[in-house]
Amino acid sequence: MRHKFPLPTQNVEELKSTLLHWCGISSHSSFLDSNHHHDKYSQYDWLVAIGAHQTISPSQNYFAELRAAFHKHEDWLFGHLSYDLKNSLENLNTHHQDTIGFSPMLFYIPKILVYSKAGEIWVESLEHKSADEFYAALPAISNLEKSNSIRLQPKTKEAEYLRKVASLKEHLQFGNIYEVNYCIEFSTQTKDFLPISAFENLNKSASAPFSAFYKNADTYLICASPERYIQKTGNHIISQPIKGTIRRDKNPETDVMLKIDLYNNEKERSENVMITDLVRNDLSQTAKRGTVKVDELFGIYTFNTVHQMISTVSSTLDDQYDLTEVLQTTFPMGSMTGAPKIKAMELIDEHENFARNLYAGSVGYIDPKGNFDFNVVIRSLFYNANTGYLSARVGSAITIHCDAKKEYEECLLKAENLFAALR
Repeated sequence: MRHKFPLPTQNVEELKSTLLHWCGISSHSSFLDSNHHHDKYSQYDWLVAIGAHQTISPSQNYFAELRAAFHKHEDWLFGHLSYDLKNSLENLNTHHQDTIGFSPMLFYIPKILVYSKAGEIWVESLEHKSADEFYAALPAISNLEKSNSIRLQPKTKEAEYLRKVASLKEHLQFGNIYEVNYCIEFSTQTKDFLPISAFENLNKSASAPFSAFYKNADTYLICASPERYIQKTGNHIISQPIKGTIRRDKNPETDVMLKIDLYNNEKERSENVMITDLVRNDLSQTAKRGTVKVDELFGIYTFNTVHQMISTVSSTLDDQYDLTEVLQTTFPMGSMTGAPKIKAMELIDEHENFARNLYAGSVGYIDPKGNFDFNVVIRSLFYNANTGYLSARVGSAITIHCDAKKEYEECLLKAENLFAALR
């Protein structure tokens, strides 16, 4: 039985810090933080799910097994969808060795859930019946270690990047694809990495709306994502693809001009509208007829280090479909693949030199009513504590008119916060 009670607190940030460190010593944990980005769609300020009462780890019919588990338990589920689920959805393969180790799909029923909603903090626990019991169980934190400075090495040098983009442009020229999201990796081997310290650094500097510290046993995700993949609230579905990035500037007047430049940039607009159309098509597979619409096109949103172009697409779920079919028909998200999606994914595997694993996948939650919210796993560090493999992956959209050198510079811009979190 799950006990629910309010949690009085004098210092919310101190509580969040304690919960984060509790996540670090638990076998399964999720720390999902909106960082005070209160858009009109978000249901929670932050959620923390600690400990696994039960894990659901589908192995073959992934979404069917997830559907069965949800209807059996009708409880909170926290977990992830790996990019490589594409191989079970389409006739696709991944030719590269996985170096991170997250399974294709895993969800867990948390022992303890803490969340902030409408200015109040609530606990739903299988282990504690009152706020006093909960506070007594909080782990003590003392003498927090900080990571040594760690440097990641590029797996793809600039010259090779330019060659790969030239190859992709040949496919664009022939009309095989219209857009493809090509990504590169930076990595190292280390046993000095401290996931909690890195997340605190990254979360403070990026302050992104879909940030996540996510742990499955010895595999860690440290995520500062600005992008929502998909949300379900009742029968209302929204997806918010990002395509279009420009740097921030310390000079306020220059910063405003950069936002205007991004909004008027024809290349960025063409990228964004192609992926928006792809998302419209994906949502139409489970929507009531005539309900798919673009709520916002080319919205410009400001984050700590970049401005982003974000569009919002919505639909009304047809009664014959359920939550897992929404995920199955839209995954992987178009902003991280390209158009047409299947051909883009084939070319991604041919041109990238690493298995994406959880990168370009998603983490999030499903609540007991079948509502859910999932991010896009980008702007992230990945760590396997068993092997010591530490990785950062970044990418950008390649189109026929793109400048390959500028795309490479965009990748470095997106990676800068990740590098800084390791210093």
